[in-house]
Amino acid sequence: MSGGHPRYRMVRFDEVPGTPCPCGVAHRAFDDFADLPATVHVTEISHDAKLHYHRRLTETYYFLECAPGARMQLDDDVVDVAPGTCIVIPPGVRHRAIGRMKVLLFVTPKFDAADEWVVD
Repeated sequence: MSGGHPRYRMVRFDEVPGTPCPCGVAHRAFDDFADLPATVHVTEISHDAKLHYHRRLTETYYFLECAPGARMQLDDDVVDVAPGTCIVIPPGVRHRAIGRMKVLLFVTPKFDAADEWVVD
């Protein structure tokens, strides 16, 4: 321990408040941890996920839970997803989830709500 405080961080996502987002509800962690160049989210995706993209952010989706028939739209492609699937979404790729799912996301650099662009 350094200065009486551990140098590591731990989070329990069931204690992290949810924030509405184009996909559903995101539980975001580690935005205040300078030693991590990313944020980590657990996102519960609803049926009405909106097509969106980011200009600077790269998102890595790891699918924890998926309802039958769950898919992702990535630009003009639609791909099936299931628990254990992982997708890296670079800046500029329009994306949305189709169907209910729970996803672990790693966002680099740290998530910035100003870099979330919904496609009409």
